[in-house]
Amino acid sequence: MCDTVVAVGNSTKDGSVIFGKNSDREPNEVHNIVLLPREKFKPNSKVKCTHISIPQVEETYQTLLMKPFWMFGCEMGTNEFGVTIGNEAVYSKEPYRKTGLLGMDLITLALQRSKTAKEGLEVIISLLKEHGQGGNCGYLGKEFYHNSFIIADLEEAWVLETADKFWIAEKVKSIRSISNSLSIRKEYDLIHPNLIQHALKKGYCKSEEDFDFAKNFIPKLNIYQIFAKGKTRQACMTDLLQQSKGKITPETIMSILRNHNISASKERRWIPQKSSFRSICIHYNSYINRSQSVGSQVAHLKKEVQVHWVTGTSAPCTSTFKPIFLPNAGIDEIGGLADFQYNPKTLWWHHEKLHRLVLQDYKKRLNSYKMERNELEKIFINQTNDLLSKISSTPSNNEIQKMKNITKEAFMESRKKTEEWINRVKILSKETKLNPFYSRRWKQLNKYVKLDFQ
Repeated sequence: MCDTVVAVGNSTKDGSVIFGKNSDREPNEVHNIVLLPREKFKPNSKVKCTHISIPQVEETYQTLLMKPFWMFGCEMGTNEFGVTIGNEAVYSKEPYRKTGLLGMDLITLALQRSKTAKEGLEVIISLLKEHGQGGNCGYLGKEFYHNSFIIADLEEAWVLETADKFWIAEKVKSIRSISNSLSIRKEYDLIHPNLIQHALKKGYCKSEEDFDFAKNFIPKLNIYQIFAKGKTRQACMTDLLQQSKGKITPETIMSILRNHNISASKERRWIPQKSSFRSICIHYNSYINRSQSVGSQVAHLKKEVQVHWVTGTSAPCTSTFKPIFLPNAGIDEIGGLADFQYNPKTLWWHHEKLHRLVLQDYKKRLNSYKMERNELEKIFINQTNDLLSKISSTPSNNEIQKMKNITKEAFMESRKKTEEWINRVKILSKETKLNPFYSRRWKQLNKYVKLDFQ
């Protein structure tokens, strides 16, 4: 389960496009930050995607990916031109194929091959036609679904939704959010040439005037559709965006990605073991609520330079957003790539120890460092905004070096503070009594990856 939002220039404070996404996957499914360079390929080359190989293009663009460690594709990412994409699992009446391109593969391929959001949309449509979408999307289990996407660039954004090989697209007019449910209804800007006729043939609608993509293609008895609560989360995000419309900033989107969709009256008593798929910041708690927000991105797509605020870690409510600048600055070594086993030298696992300690007594332990986290994040934001205010055109070499320094120092300081917070929270006495089943499940998950709290 995931959530993606975007606000175009008429809805943001500075007239830029701002994008955000939480990637929700299995709790031990490591999420890495990967920067791929521009690359040229020989004629007739192939690219090995997660389940299938397809023809490679002559040249791929520089891409920044936030991705599950085990697959080719990414959950969200951006490229050197500012094209930024995130996807959602959606469920339709159309068949789920055993092989093909994953939605995550489609994102990576589109980022590597497009210079604008519209071009990225066209790349995905072309790949769907040539290779189809399909294959197991799950890490340890099996999961099959179709995909919806938000595709943004420096000027505009699009929502693209699919049902197997069929698709429909809507240009974003101001603010937009997508979750784990089809959302385009009767109003759209682009459509698969045979989609309406297919809906009529299948009996999904009675006439062309009756065509309503989401209403016609959402399966009524699909268990994933029922439990995913996609419409609930989308409504929550849309409401939060609407409240800040015209003054939306990256901080606005960070706050939305940390939202648990609970009322103020219940917030004091809320803990992660009570989390449900209603939450935007999702917490694993059972076999039913199996997802965890394992990584987050907020993309500030300004024309002079794009700033990508990333956690690279689980649970944005416990994490720190850090800036990466594109197209020129990029990111240096941040501790190596994490994999299936606990390794405190890597960014994701180092924070994961803190995250899982906090889960044992959420309110008390999070509050022990939350103010410091917010202050640290504010320092990063102020440093970044101060630098951006001085850049009026293409950044100079000196400004690019300053960007690199801000990124390097942000990741280093965040790691240093995370270590301090780990040492602080693990000696705090526990005040919250957890459900034994919940505690046992987390012990099993920790044992599986060889994570201990010594």
